[in-house]
Amino acid sequence: MLASILASGLAIGAVYALIGITYNTMYTASRVMSFTAGQLGMLGGVLGSLFILRLGLPAAIGFVVTLIACAAIGVVTEIVAVRPVLGKLDQHLYVLSTLAFALMIQQVTAIEWSTEPQPFPRLLGIGNGGPWDEKFWLPLVACAAVTGGLEFLYRRTLVGRAFLAISEDNFAARALGLPERNLRMASYALAGVVGGIAGFASGELLLAFFANGAMLNFYGFVPVALGGLGNNRGAIIGGIALGLFQQAANFTVGGVFSSVAVFVVFIVVLLAAPQGLFGSSRARRV
Repeated sequence: MLASILASGLAIGAVYALIGITYNTMYTASRVMSFTAGQLGMLGGVLGSLFILRLGLPAAIGFVVTLIACAAIGVVTEIVAVRPVLGKLDQHLYVLSTLAFALMIQQVTAIEWSTEPQPFPRLLGIGNGGPWDEKFWLPLVACAAVTGGLEFLYRRTLVGRAFLAISEDNFAARALGLPERNLRMASYALAGVVGGIAGFASGELLLAFFANGAMLNFYGFVPVALGGLGNNRGAIIGGIALGLFQQAANFTVGGVFSSVAVFVVFIVVLLAAPQGLFGSSRARRV
């Protein structure tokens, strides 16, 4: 029982952490909390199943095409739902625009795909049930690879440092001649890739289901709030902790009570640390 809790908790926690990173990647480039993060994760699973099972593409090619499609959806999100409201962030119009676009993605997926959970292909054929099955450790591998790749991008490349520059102060970055709009679009494409990886890696665990978008939207936001907005390392720790706690609650109390337990802990933590466990309140110079 303990092995099952650990395996499932770490796996689902890694998925939540990746969706949290998707939120952070979009937020740092635009200061907008885009509620399409969970939909990008959902599309990673749905498109992966579409390309591999229905269209018969090899798994590697299906994976690449899925990420390209998710990156394109990320760019469309920036153009359609984010860019028009950037000048009115103080009115929080992005809540309506990104949420509306997320609902559009979900409904179109339900109409064109299916309203029932669909199978996702076995990718490697490693493990046959039990805690060591690939559906449990693939999300962990994906989370580790994304974390390492983002660290390398942000710390070792000029493009990554430009991303950090616009996240710190977009006005100063614009004054230095950095192409803010292009960098923002690239950041949303990167967020689409991260979300696609999350959905693809967890496809065997969560299946290809249009309703995964709403679930990932909420549970992926919890690590962001717990870890501190814009803090990827905090999102990873918060996501893993959330996954373990949620699965332990499922095994002990089960049903709706496990969700209630998650909500209670979430509220208590935010009351104790509104900026998140690993966040810090910033003083703004005026």
